[in-house]
Amino acid sequence: MQQIDFSQGSIRRRILAVATPMLIAQLLNLLYNIVDRIYIGKIPGEGTLALASIGLCFPFVTLITAFANLFGLGGAPLCAMARGKGNREGAQGIMVNAGFMLLLSGAVLTVLGIAFHRPLLYLFGASEVTYPYASSYIVIYLIGTLCVMLSLGLNPYINCQGFARTGMLTVALGAAANIVLDPIFIFALHLGVCGAAIATVLSQFLSAAWVVKFLTGKKAELKLDFRGFRPDRQCIQRITVLGIASFVMSFTDTLVQVACNATLRNFGGDLYISVMTVLNSVRQIAQTPVLAIADGASTAISYNYGARLYRRTRDAIRFMTQIAIGYTMLVWILVSLFPALFIRIFNQDTELVAAAVPALHIYFFGFVMMAFQYSGQSTFRALGRAKYAVFFSLLRKAFIVVPLTLLLPYCWNLGVSGVFAAEPVSNCIGGLACYFTMRHVVMPELKMEN
Repeated sequence: MQQIDFSQGSIRRRILAVATPMLIAQLLNLLYNIVDRIYIGKIPGEGTLALASIGLCFPFVTLITAFANLFGLGGAPLCAMARGKGNREGAQGIMVNAGFMLLLSGAVLTVLGIAFHRPLLYLFGASEVTYPYASSYIVIYLIGTLCVMLSLGLNPYINCQGFARTGMLTVALGAAANIVLDPIFIFALHLGVCGAAIATVLSQFLSAAWVVKFLTGKKAELKLDFRGFRPDRQCIQRITVLGIASFVMSFTDTLVQVACNATLRNFGGDLYISVMTVLNSVRQIAQTPVLAIADGASTAISYNYGARLYRRTRDAIRFMTQIAIGYTMLVWILVSLFPALFIRIFNQDTELVAAAVPALHIYFFGFVMMAFQYSGQSTFRALGRAKYAVFFSLLRKAFIVVPLTLLLPYCWNLGVSGVFAAEPVSNCIGGLACYFTMRHVVMPELKMEN
């Protein structure tokens, strides 16, 4: 429950102090879905098809995450800046309004998702073979949408108060429950894909309960208290404007997933949808540490910028960039040297592994360029530069990845290889454009003396 002071001491140590528990939390957060995929991929006789069906559900999961980020990551930097300025009442108002919007949007998503899941799954690339698996998973998952919204959307408000270890425990609780419940529901009770969904929903419920208990308890500096609450339109607008960047990042992930699944179904069939599911899973594992560093640095950047400690703000941005470059280079090397090792985490099928190895080499080519995207995007978001953050989210995914995913398979007989090649091209163009724009726009302002 120890609270971190971002204005004092070594900025690198402060970033690592908040990023380390965030890293553990995000690694554990992966287990919500990654463990599902590992177990589902090993269901006897059905693993490959079941894995493809989970890939078809990714757009739903990503869209829910997008709305959680809209009001969670949208409000947390504003909350941190208000704390940095000493405006505790304003910071608490931001958090309460964000909590209201998380509940409202979660209820709407639940109703609409369940009502329209069938046509959406077919739009996302489902076939008559994969639809039953995908439908049984996503309907149960959607029932737990409110729990997902509260756990993902409110946890940033624990971290921005400096309680990084508590934020880590939010995810640890749910992840540990998911690890225990998955094999029970999937194998012991013979529920298969349905069992994986039930385990995930129960785990998210535990995480949500933990978050709400902490934010309404005595330890929290800012309280989640709805007594006498009336929505503040201006506050919600500010949260939404900044949160659009995070929302667009997640929402464009949905567009990419839909484009990939639909194109792969035409060029490679259900097998290559399974391959893309595995590649996305490996990517999630690979990018988690650098995202934790970026999130940890963002909290320090927001606080020090609000306190007008510009030298510390610059140092935080530089440190975040250096760590991101070193880490993504290491990941690129490891994935290039041991591709089959990463693939077999999720599925041992010989045909799938044979198809996935060359795809993984293409997909991860130049992964180091993503470091520049993470650094630039996180800085824009942390400083409240919503327009830049939104633009570069759209540039990399909506304007580069999606069109290339649809076009490259028809060029030079690339087929499925064209789908996987769209990612590294966008990493290079989008990442460099985002980073150098950030350097040009942000750094001059931060050179002013404190």
